[in-house]
Amino acid sequence: VQLQASGGGSVQAGDSLRLSCAGSGRTLSSYTMGWFRQAPGKEREYVGGIRWSGGTTYYARSVKGRFTISRDNAKNTVYLQMNSLKPEDTAVYYCAVRLGRNANRDPLEYTYWGQGTLVTVSS
Repeated sequence: VQLQASGGGSVQAGDSLRLSCAGSGRTLSSYTMGWFRQAPGKEREYVGGIRWSGGTTYYARSVKGRFTISRDNAKNTVYLQMNSLKPEDTAVYYCAVRLGRNANRDPLEYTYWGQGTLVTVSS
């Protein structure tokens, strides 16, 4: 599985961005997708995830109500819609695939990773 993340950029606080993660090499319909982020000097942090089958979503407390994860089966792509961005959301964002049907916050549970896309939010 190859994952290509895109959509990052530099925005002002309160703005929105939508990240995309396109999968290739295998359909993602049997797996769980996760979004993580890593700020400079910090550990990789779980942002949220989606079970491809059924579309159940999960969010970290820090982003719940502001971020929305969705998927497009036809495009084999998962999205992270980020609204009301804050400076503390600044990080490199990664998408990842877990070879299982249940969401998990531990990055070690994810097998395939995208290359990351940088999101910078200024105040």
